[in-house]
Amino acid sequence: MPEGDSVHQAARRLHTALAGHVLTRFDLRVPRFATADLTGHTVLGVTPRGKHLLMRVEGGLTLHSHLRMEGAWKVYTPGERWRGGPSYEIRAVLGTAGHTTVGYRLPVLELLRTADESKVVGHLGPDLLGPDWKPDKALANLLADPARPLVEALLDQRNLAGIGNVFAAEICFLLRATPWLPIGELPTPERAVTLAKKLLEANRDRPLRTTTGRPDQRLYVYGRAPRPCLRCGTSVRRKYRRDTGSQDRPVYWCPTCQTGPSGPTP
Repeated sequence: MPEGDSVHQAARRLHTALAGHVLTRFDLRVPRFATADLTGHTVLGVTPRGKHLLMRVEGGLTLHSHLRMEGAWKVYTPGERWRGGPSYEIRAVLGTAGHTTVGYRLPVLELLRTADESKVVGHLGPDLLGPDWKPDKALANLLADPARPLVEALLDQRNLAGIGNVFAAEICFLLRATPWLPIGELPTPERAVTLAKKLLEANRDRPLRTTTGRPDQRLYVYGRAPRPCLRCGTSVRRKYRRDTGSQDRPVYWCPTCQTGPSGPTP
């Protein structure tokens, strides 16, 4: 499940493989850009922005992709077998003399002018792992709607960019607040920003994400229902965010360790 930390790792892998090298293959398997051909152009770099990837190519062009829930970029060396999924899931193939990068199940893939990048990422709040990080701005964004449920405010990329379902659940647990507590009712809302920054930075270089520091149990609540809470032993609970129309996005919490509303009735 791509979140800010894994997107930064993907950008680093792509940048290492492609930056400074001439494209020998450029194949976008989406109807709108199927005829685009940038072979012979040099890749300038790959930059993450929140959960977005911006691959800049000479000539003032950017290949923009978003992984969402299932997308992935894989990097292969010559002769290496592609293992990212069946061929019908491939949306992009970019090659150089030394590497081939393959994009699987990419729900967002578009070629645009580099000067127009703001059209696809300009709405994002401060990037938790980016050079534009501004904690005061992120806090102000979160508190702009004090009645909004904590989990929704954290997941809104317009407030701060990089948090996904996993980190949102873990941040709520560490704040001892249920996901549905209005963010304005947090005693110290600035801790939400501090924790988000700390967790993403701690995981930006880790192959396996963890919020607990324990090798045997890497997460406190996310994906643990109905197993016991690591802190108190109460069964971790799960609901789906039907209140926001996101029925496929589960929310996890401990009803003992976390105080506040328990969410809408299923």
